[in-house]
Amino acid sequence: MNGKVFIFSAPSGAGKSTVVRHLLGLYPQFEFSISATSRQPRGTEKDGVEYYFISADRFRELIAQDAFVEYEEVYENRFYGTLKSEVERIWAKGHVIIFDVDVKGGVSLKKYFGDAALSVLIVPPSMEVLEKRLRGRGTDSEEAIAERLAKAQWELDYASGQFDRELVNDKLEDTFSEAEAIVDGFLCE
Repeated sequence: MNGKVFIFSAPSGAGKSTVVRHLLGLYPQFEFSISATSRQPRGTEKDGVEYYFISADRFRELIAQDAFVEYEEVYENRFYGTLKSEVERIWAKGHVIIFDVDVKGGVSLKKYFGDAALSVLIVPPSMEVLEKRLRGRGTDSEEAIAERLAKAQWELDYASGQFDRELVNDKLEDTFSEAEAIVDGFLCE
């Protein structure tokens, strides 16, 4: 292990990417770990920025080559994972890794990195608020929103007791302040 790792997980739409972007702007030693996925880019997403976009077949090849720290088939033929090469790339610069991953990925990463990692679960104040946020994105069909809400409920049930900290994302400024306090506390340990 080369240093500390921060893992931020949440159901889709709960605000983990917003919190992670905020922290990246405050802590110059942090570097975002870019996940790999087999899904198509949404909106203005770019390969190598938000995700490494690869085909499901290539993803399976990389799994067979033991190229991932963790991975998950979140939906049929829709994989997400953390490449070992991405971890090595960040640590080679002497940076602290910050992850923005789904709940199962967060649990897997915590198991992999152990005490070197602090895992934080970001939760919405309610499922109704989460649904409003997902609809507000304007990027998903009704079917996709329903699928994401069902998955979110499952993830929240699955996550119970498996994260070091839980952060309710209700008022964004309060969420930012609490996230900063969590990060500062772990960096000082």
